[in-house]
Amino acid sequence: MIGLPERWDDTFDIVVVGYGYAGAIAAIEACDAGRSALLIEKMSYPGGISICSGGNIRIADDADKAFTYLKATCAGTTPDDVLRVLAEGMTQIPAYFTRLADAANATVDGRPSPGNYPFPGVDIDIFGYISIDTISGFDAAEAYPNVSSYLPPHRAAGIRLFKVLDDNIAKRNIPVRMATAAKRLIRDASGVVCGLTVEGTAGVQNIRATHAVILACGGFEANGEMQSQYWQEKPVMPVAFSGNTGDGIRMAQDVGADLWHMWHYHGTYGVKHPDPDYPYGVRVKRLPDWVPGRGARENVKVPWILIDRNGRRYMNEYQPYTQDTSARAFSHFDTLTQEYPRIPSLMIFDEDAHGTYPLCAPTFNDPDLTFDYSPEALQELEDRILKKADTLEDLATVLGMEIDVLRETVDRWNAACDAGRDADHGRPPTSMMKIVKPPFYYAEVWPLVQNTHGGPVHNVHQQIMNGFGEAIPRLYAAGELGGVFGHLYLAGGNLAECFVGGWVAGRHAAALEPWS
Repeated sequence: MIGLPERWDDTFDIVVVGYGYAGAIAAIEACDAGRSALLIEKMSYPGGISICSGGNIRIADDADKAFTYLKATCAGTTPDDVLRVLAEGMTQIPAYFTRLADAANATVDGRPSPGNYPFPGVDIDIFGYISIDTISGFDAAEAYPNVSSYLPPHRAAGIRLFKVLDDNIAKRNIPVRMATAAKRLIRDASGVVCGLTVEGTAGVQNIRATHAVILACGGFEANGEMQSQYWQEKPVMPVAFSGNTGDGIRMAQDVGADLWHMWHYHGTYGVKHPDPDYPYGVRVKRLPDWVPGRGARENVKVPWILIDRNGRRYMNEYQPYTQDTSARAFSHFDTLTQEYPRIPSLMIFDEDAHGTYPLCAPTFNDPDLTFDYSPEALQELEDRILKKADTLEDLATVLGMEIDVLRETVDRWNAACDAGRDADHGRPPTSMMKIVKPPFYYAEVWPLVQNTHGGPVHNVHQQIMNGFGEAIPRLYAAGELGGVFGHLYLAGGNLAECFVGGWVAGRHAAALEPWS
């Protein structure tokens, strides 16, 4: 809103909205610069979608080569100067990360890892990951029982990373207000952002921010209405977190923000939980990434194929970065039938493939959910999701498909397996398994959104920009809220954005003269 409230209920130098990785880093930097910072989080529990991540932050040894790669992945959708800041920041993360880890008695693990696509700069000796390896005396399941990552809690680096940030926030005595939702930004008569209205346990309050407001409250994975406006395919199910409903995007728009990358999301495919009240899609097994031209891993078998509801295969089920781009193939719309014939699709495989490995990988940050990661529990979940048919004829009947079409699809796939070449969609030969031995298993498969990239445009200082390319005074974005990736994603890149964007926003905001 424009115009000052009749009274301010509280005052801080910098107010940070959203307690995930980016919000934590922004608050830490504001505090270390000598400013008072307040962290607010609308949920009653911390971590956002960040805590569900794999916890592997993308780093680089060479900023110039990293920039070259980032520029190719963004395909002209993000300015060079913004990408250069991220590339340079990737080279600075290891030292910064290690300081945070030391303060929490944590050990750090690092390893080389190439980019996901065969662009210039993909080299394995340029890119890598850094993560939290161990924390003395820390039990992830006990500390954060509301979180399930795609790895069991004792192996979940994303949870350990949040613990390190949480400890650093506590060491600085930065106040955190949970169950406190940001509602509207407050501007003075000249349009300068000088605070925000929040709603929490104390009711509706107006909090003054003498230096800036930093929005680090994520994307819109859990907002079906926004998805229907920006994405063609529907429905798309969120994977992990119900709190990211586009609040920061709406608040930024309200004060004139321009938007970018709204179509682009980090998306894979998965299944519905058999419990109809379960609010998230369940990813199928996370397939290792591979770079075209370097070959896929020899030991990775993908026992299924995906077919549309007419019985035809239509995609490479094992793409170079399946967790990022495989949801895109679901977007085909048939104007004759007025349907999305690939939503849902069908996953099919045979008895030899059944039990190759656990199929399901539940992920969530939600106190209302629990999940036992024992092999028995994973198998029980899979058994509830999978259906089976004794013959291909029975499978065609139950799926409502023409048997001739389904048989042709399976025969063509088996011939491709024999030939060691998928001429239709280019799947890696080492991943291919024939479908021959009954019974045949099947499950409905849906597009899933892991996180979005769209949101307000920002400049090199993380300042949010209006539609005329001007910075909106004293308003910043960090993390997933308007990420830089506008075409293809770099694994671990969002976490790098949380760190680099968080520290850039926090430092720049802290250096401002106070508003009065």
